[in-house]
Amino acid sequence: MSSLKIQPETIGFDFDGVIADIGEAFLRLAREEHGYSSLALEHITSFHVETCTSIPETVVRTIFDAILADSLDTGLQPVSGAKEVLEDLAGRAKLTIITARTLAEPVADWLDHHLSAEACKKIDLIAMHDHDRKVEYIRQRRLLYFVDDRAETCAQVAAAELTPLLYRQPWNSSWKDFITVENWQHLAGHLKAEE
Repeated sequence: MSSLKIQPETIGFDFDGVIADIGEAFLRLAREEHGYSSLALEHITSFHVETCTSIPETVVRTIFDAILADSLDTGLQPVSGAKEVLEDLAGRAKLTIITARTLAEPVADWLDHHLSAEACKKIDLIAMHDHDRKVEYIRQRRLLYFVDDRAETCAQVAAAELTPLLYRQPWNSSWKDFITVENWQHLAGHLKAEE
């Protein structure tokens, strides 16, 4: 497929699973703090981890709650290539990050730690506690494209006659209905180059 040539100000991003490597953080905490050492990322074939692994839902929730409450202390890392592309985009346009997290502060702290102060000033961060309301905020910000790792959100974006880009992860690998991006270098190829 040819590149889309997306204007940077028209695209928004999910946070966990797109910008932040929540899969790595989950696996590391499951191993180090709960003893689940045989689990690999490719085993997480559903957005609902407890349905595709032997980890009880209470443990899954404990791990995710820890990451969501303090992303820095739990060692949440950027997805490879995310920082470089976001820094470049922030030099050209305002960035919009829309997360289903309840609290914006742990995300803002994480962004402050991993991105430059200049880039952070250009970020519009929305924490809205509901995966199913992202389209509302995408429309409010007049975005045309949205990158998410949750296939159901991509379906909602498509139903709103906007263009989703599914950030490929094992938990969405069965979905074939959307434009997919394999990594941040692939995503950067869809963005309009600076003139």
